[in-house]
Amino acid sequence: MRTAILTVGTEILFGQVVNTNAAYLSQELNHMGYDVMYHYTVGDNPERLLETIELAFRDCDLILTTGGLGPTQDDLTKEVICQAMDDYLVVNETCLADLKAYMMKMNRTITENNYKQANMPSRAVVLPNDAGTAPGFLLEKDGKRIIAMPGPPREMTRMFEKQVKPILAAHQDSVISYRILRAFGLGESRMETELLPLINVQTDPTIATYAKEGECSLRIASKRATQQEAEAAVDDMIEKVDALIGDYIYSHDNEELVQVVGRLLLEKNITISCCESCTGGLFAGALTQVPGISDVFNRGIVTYTNQAKVDELGVSADTIENYGAVSQETAAEMASGLYRITGSDICISITGVAGPEPSEGKPVGLVYIGMTWQGATTVQKVQMRNVNREWNRHYAVLSMLHEVYRRIIM
Repeated sequence: MRTAILTVGTEILFGQVVNTNAAYLSQELNHMGYDVMYHYTVGDNPERLLETIELAFRDCDLILTTGGLGPTQDDLTKEVICQAMDDYLVVNETCLADLKAYMMKMNRTITENNYKQANMPSRAVVLPNDAGTAPGFLLEKDGKRIIAMPGPPREMTRMFEKQVKPILAAHQDSVISYRILRAFGLGESRMETELLPLINVQTDPTIATYAKEGECSLRIASKRATQQEAEAAVDDMIEKVDALIGDYIYSHDNEELVQVVGRLLLEKNITISCCESCTGGLFAGALTQVPGISDVFNRGIVTYTNQAKVDELGVSADTIENYGAVSQETAAEMASGLYRITGSDICISITGVAGPEPSEGKPVGLVYIGMTWQGATTVQKVQMRNVNREWNRHYAVLSMLHEVYRRIIM
């Protein structure tokens, strides 16, 4: 069913609140096989709201609205929906009783404008709100349906789960299953190029690529009569994708790279330590986001200055003088020095130029990642495109995580 999501509230247009309602509803509706065709946001203006409802119904059979059901003068969603659907408001005795009971439970006095929330379209199916004072409703005319829900996300999500979802499930004629794959080491354009043999002939499942900060995502979706059929179609397409770009994919379940690395370290009981220069502890900070990582994460050392590299890790002063702090040689000695201190299975180091200015005559975005794995030390050179200091450091941490990932799965 072709569906539109309409969020009401001037505060959304002003950027005072983030429109999480639309994202939540889109995810839920797509899972249920409803085709979300449009997102609309309109302020608390009855004329524009009416125009938007009429516009949405030109191409859709179902509209879900959030917001504008409160007690104040600018809450006019019910009135405008009645105008659009040729109905009128009446006092709903059940809603009135629920409102009084809620206010008494909360030890609050009912103000005159609160009574407005007990008014409902005469033909409406009322959707109780057990998390607030504004009920929702469903109204239908000539095969077109509109479902109105309150704006506060806590109230809206609760109403959707308990009241709206069962109604929509009864009219559901298909389901959508999708998986999101995560990849590192190739850009969106190259990913699409590699997948053109599949993209050019796609019908169902569909393939869509997305650029993310320093990495790429790939969504594979299928719309079928049953969940089992949809999941099987997605799994079959994933096998074909893996055959083309599997070397770059680190997750088939939309996991962050740090989550995947942390899980592998814990599952395989591989201990790890790190020493960082240009990233200043960001790698260690990322790892410690993983619950239980203390079982395998020994320590993180920030050796930002040349002297710190010498004092803490035993890097030769001659190495730094001859090759520079940002060099393959220094990265290697950092990693091997850390191994001597900790004995961790993986000892990883990084040194580089985060920017904004070059250092030692070396370009911004150049990093060297050293790794000692079971006693053997290797170094990986990475030249990032220079976006800004923050992005360079972020991408450097992703590069470190990916080096650990590659080493574990080899």
